[in-house]
Amino acid sequence: MRVLWRAARYLRPYLGYALAALAALVLVNGANLAVPQLVRHLIDRGLRPLQLDAVGQAVLGLLVVALVRGVFNFLQGYWGEVASQGVAFDLRNALFAKIQRLSFSYHDQAQTGRLMTRMTSDVETIRIFFGRGLVWLLGSLFMVLGAVVLLVRMHAALAWRVMFVVPVILGLFTFMVRRLTPISRRIQRELATLNTILHENIVGARLVRAFAREDAERARFAAQNQVLLQQHLTWVRWFTRILPLIFFTTNLAIVVVLWWGGRALFAGDLTVGQLVAFVGYLQFLTMPILNIGMVSNLMARAAASAQRVFEILDAETEVREKPDAIPLPRIRGHVAFDHVTFRYPGSDRDVLHDITFEVQPGEIVAILGETGSGKSTIINLIPRFYDVTAGAVRIDGYDVRDVTLDSLRRQIGIVLQEPTLFSGTIRENIAYGKPDATLDEIMAAAKAAQAHDFIQRLPQGYDTVVGERGVGLSGGQKQRIAIARALLVDPRILILDDSTSAVDAETEHRILQALDRLMEGRTSFVIAQRVATVRRADTILLLHEGRLVAQGPHAHLVHTSPLYVEILASQFGVRPWEVTPSGPEAATTAGAETGV
Repeated sequence: MRVLWRAARYLRPYLGYALAALAALVLVNGANLAVPQLVRHLIDRGLRPLQLDAVGQAVLGLLVVALVRGVFNFLQGYWGEVASQGVAFDLRNALFAKIQRLSFSYHDQAQTGRLMTRMTSDVETIRIFFGRGLVWLLGSLFMVLGAVVLLVRMHAALAWRVMFVVPVILGLFTFMVRRLTPISRRIQRELATLNTILHENIVGARLVRAFAREDAERARFAAQNQVLLQQHLTWVRWFTRILPLIFFTTNLAIVVVLWWGGRALFAGDLTVGQLVAFVGYLQFLTMPILNIGMVSNLMARAAASAQRVFEILDAETEVREKPDAIPLPRIRGHVAFDHVTFRYPGSDRDVLHDITFEVQPGEIVAILGETGSGKSTIINLIPRFYDVTAGAVRIDGYDVRDVTLDSLRRQIGIVLQEPTLFSGTIRENIAYGKPDATLDEIMAAAKAAQAHDFIQRLPQGYDTVVGERGVGLSGGQKQRIAIARALLVDPRILILDDSTSAVDAETEHRILQALDRLMEGRTSFVIAQRVATVRRADTILLLHEGRLVAQGPHAHLVHTSPLYVEILASQFGVRPWEVTPSGPEAATTAGAETGV
């Protein structure tokens, strides 16, 4: 109940609609409670004495009741949906905003399918409870109370004989809720797992077909679907075990009424109309209790869903702004790692160990090392995707933990090996980091990124709509659009993985031209994938098992670091002397190294 009370806070902005829906339902139930009285009037004052006026009055009353029920049933449904849709609207917005703020460490562990289930299925379950279940619950309680009062007023002795039905049914429902709530949680958990498998197969459809794994993936999906089915069947088994007991108790109460009511009828203590009305009110007593049982099911599911939703809303954001964080001024691009040690949250080992280096504004830094040496971790610490475990990362002397995240990340451009494009036009994708950019600015960025010509050849040019993740564009085209996107925001620090292994020679040449333009005058960190990058870098950071084992220009490392020579041979397939500097630069470097 605590988690549902917490979820009910989202109902506050729509409390007027919720109360209006409840009032409409009370009027509907009040009209329903009037029906047995009208039937009693019809029988006792109209049919038995054959009084046509009394029959007409009763029929007119029943027509009025039908009209009231029709109008207020509609209003109750409409106002209830408005309130519940508002709750779902606010919950989805809160969840999305929270997911946007959560640290990368959370997304490293969370499965996309599970997050999507909580955003959709769980929110919808909560919405249904507050839109229908809660109103039904309160309306049913009013109906029960009204039926009890009218039963006692009509014939107190007979009413108390059938009151046993209330605690028995409520006890059965309590037992049912306790059994169904954990099953409902398991159902939502297994549904999330199924959605994860579905999401993985949709995203990785090409990979599945490339390895001819369709049958294996169908079997995996079917197995998880079977698990979900079994959980649903377990829920149904418990529900169908208890429901017949509830109906039996209800029918037993009707038998008691007919037995004692019949005796009272023959004794002259009860009229035929009163007996019929009494049976009617007994049904009004038991049917709302049945509704409460149905609502109990909704409540169990809503409680399980709310718990899963609040697990996200309560998740700790590890990378948080300090209350006194200051905006980072326009930077020059001086970057310093000061004895940085880093360990991923939940891990028991450090990924980086005491890393120290300094980069001057405008320098190009190539990061080199074996797989798992910590290259990606270093570039993730600069825009503060993660916080260091020890030490500090500073930009122009500012510790990145002391400045606002927005002012930091707006001055850093990132171009990854696999560029991400969103559904929308090419113009919108290029202007993603600067939505108010003019078309001239967008076109200038595209020209600098060697993307303007192919964009112009598309059917609608810059207004051409690209599919999800850029479907319809080649890898090289997507990468050049990503470069144009980075150029448009004019970052002072650039982070990129410039791999071009998946494109043809002409496309690679164009991308390299765009990358050269992009790195001009900016402090650039490049996870080295090409010999040309290594050769032109001002500084090379050589990582080995999370430690910075060497740093300096190529000409220096080629003579001082055997590991560097080994990586050149293994990763680039060239001998060191094949990529040594030539000309005046080589002479200067050689002189510095020999002390000349």
